[in-house]
Amino acid sequence: MAADAQEPTGWPVRVRQWWVRAFHYEGSERHVLLLTCKSTLAATLAWVISHYALDAPSPAFAPFSAVTIMYVTVYQSVTQSLRYVGAVAAGVAVQAALGFLTGPDLLTFVLVAVIALSIGRSQVLGVQGPQVATAAFFAFSTYSSASDDATRITQLGEIVLLVLIGCAIGTAVNVTIAPPMRYRSAEYGVQTLARALYDLSADMPPALRAGAPEADTVRRWRERAAQTDDLIAQARAGVVTAKESVHYNPRRLLRRHRGHLTFQLYETVLNALERTLHQLASLTRSLDQWREAENDYLYRHFLDRYAAFLEAVSEFALALSTLDETTLPQQSRRLAGLSREAQARRREVADEAEAQRLPLADPTRPYGVLVVEATRLMEEVQSTSDTLYAWAEA
Repeated sequence: MAADAQEPTGWPVRVRQWWVRAFHYEGSERHVLLLTCKSTLAATLAWVISHYALDAPSPAFAPFSAVTIMYVTVYQSVTQSLRYVGAVAAGVAVQAALGFLTGPDLLTFVLVAVIALSIGRSQVLGVQGPQVATAAFFAFSTYSSASDDATRITQLGEIVLLVLIGCAIGTAVNVTIAPPMRYRSAEYGVQTLARALYDLSADMPPALRAGAPEADTVRRWRERAAQTDDLIAQARAGVVTAKESVHYNPRRLLRRHRGHLTFQLYETVLNALERTLHQLASLTRSLDQWREAENDYLYRHFLDRYAAFLEAVSEFALALSTLDETTLPQQSRRLAGLSREAQARRREVADEAEAQRLPLADPTRPYGVLVVEATRLMEEVQSTSDTLYAWAEA
């Protein structure tokens, strides 16, 4: 009963916190609020023009179109509005052609559906393909309810006109009022992957120092490594969105950045991080092949060295998770120092394996594979560091 009594007060608090974040912080809440306001404005303007100015019988086509093409980037709004208009025009044209040839009967509807759905599968129209059939069905309903051919032609043409008006208004609002700039989404993607690398690499050293990791621990590492594929896909989508947000966007003139060079940097770092995460996943699979043995305690020094190496990698990943273009020169020098530290720890791993004459060729033990994995992992860390340093000093 106490929980039920507190529930009404919980919702107002969460709502207030949402609005506070929307007004005071750059984040998803502000993006949602801004998109909602812009869509409302575009839909209202489209309705006023279609209903009051044109006195259209079906004015809803205009506001619906205005909201439909309100995408997260100006580039997408422009390209998708063109495709949307093309899809609607194609659907109306199919209905008009068949309607005047065969009349508004059931056979005509079947033919309209087959042809419109076939056109909608065209790659040229992309995600707007289904709108061909939608427009054709609305056009069929309009055609069937009209009393004469002149009225039918007028109303079918009016559908295309209203869609054009809605798309034009939606695009204009998106371009002129706080045009969305997702320039830093590429940076956020890199930060997210670096954080995932840190979380996993920082979790492994304590278990290695305790000896051979338990099966449950290694299985948990493998599961976490496998989950990074989704993060990689999201990060790549962030780079694509960042690139698109610059095209046709007037706000790009207000920013001072290196344009495509910055995106090339993020893509290069993203590729290196992807390889690093895959290498770490391979390392967890190698640990999963561990076989307990009575003399494992003889190799504790090797495991300590390996844990120190992974700690150095995690420190590098932690620093990379705060990547910021505005302070990149300072960050690149710090990352270079952390990379040299990781390289020193990697050499200690190889030296310890050689000094103790570990069974590197024994396939039932992971030592040989771990030495190779450390070398490959270090290569990716070094590549990332070199890329950032070269770009910052250019």
